[in-house]
Amino acid sequence: MAGIVELLPKEYGYILLTLAAYYVLNIYMQIQVGRARKKYNVLYPILYATEADSKDFKLFNCIQRGHQNSLESLPIFFVMMVVGGLKHPLICTGLGLGYTVSRYFYFTGYSSGNPKKRLPIGYVDSIYNS
Repeated sequence: MAGIVELLPKEYGYILLTLAAYYVLNIYMQIQVGRARKKYNVLYPILYATEADSKDFKLFNCIQRGHQNSLESLPIFFVMMVVGGLKHPLICTGLGLGYTVSRYFYFTGYSSGNPKKRLPIGYVDSIYNS
């Protein structure tokens, strides 16, 4: 009886590397939220700040929301990569890397404090989510 690894396409490792890249991106976003918590004095367990919590509450909330939005789409992204990669590992890898890069720019734009700056790359991101 063949092992599970032997049943996977030989290019399946690229899927795992793509998922690892998204994981690294998520860690980057976590660090940015942690820095923002410290900078704007928004303490745990507060998820989103109010004006009473910080005078820069909108900026903190944009950083936090950019990260939360990425977490919301993470499960379906991982499932689609793992399952789609069984049949089309190279196509899924390309799309997955494109999605990961778009999430970085989405987060960077959102973190600027102006949520509208997420939109130019957000349209690309929406294509990947469809």
